[in-house]
Amino acid sequence: MNTKVDDYICNAKKWQAELILFRTLLLECGLTEEFKWRTPCYSFQGKNVVLIGSFKEFCTLSFLKGALLQDANDFLSSPGENSQSVRFFKFTNLNQIQDLQAIIKNYIYEAIEVEKAGLKVNLKSNSELELVDELQIALYKNPVLKTAFEALTPGRQRGYNLYFSGSKQSKTRETRIEKYIPRILEGKGFQDCVCGLSKKMPTCDGSHKYI
Repeated sequence: MNTKVDDYICNAKKWQAELILFRTLLLECGLTEEFKWRTPCYSFQGKNVVLIGSFKEFCTLSFLKGALLQDANDFLSSPGENSQSVRFFKFTNLNQIQDLQAIIKNYIYEAIEVEKAGLKVNLKSNSELELVDELQIALYKNPVLKTAFEALTPGRQRGYNLYFSGSKQSKTRETRIEKYIPRILEGKGFQDCVCGLSKKMPTCDGSHKYI
């Protein structure tokens, strides 16, 4: 059990009992508890599988490759019309979770099998860019960051994605994303100097100090 998850649950203004039950079910299914993107994250052999979250009106159990789950009970929702991968359970009281414990575990076990099989979500052909998993999660968890990233030019988006995906280690990719969030929020690209231009442009000699 991760102490940062303890802190997250203790500091939650609502849904503490619900989050504790989520945590119990996920650990019973054999997932590893971590804390990423300022939220509890549960992984299998280094692959992120499920996030739990506390919001004002509800709490969630989010499957990062939920689009690949059969969802025989039709319980999963999409966080947005453009979301191609994440699907989540939304709960508004503890009794709902208690009544569905067996079904929730079945979904968790199915998500684990997806990782065991190495399955990936096939993005729609009209998707402009296949973002690295860690960046997709960061954008999903932070709507402000998502808006800022989508406002970047396609070239700047590709530049960040190439840099973030350049590491073989998930933890390194996460660290890179955290480091460059301020630049993304400011509308700057990975190659942009503080003058606002790319260091590749002839009008910028690249000698300025980078943020």
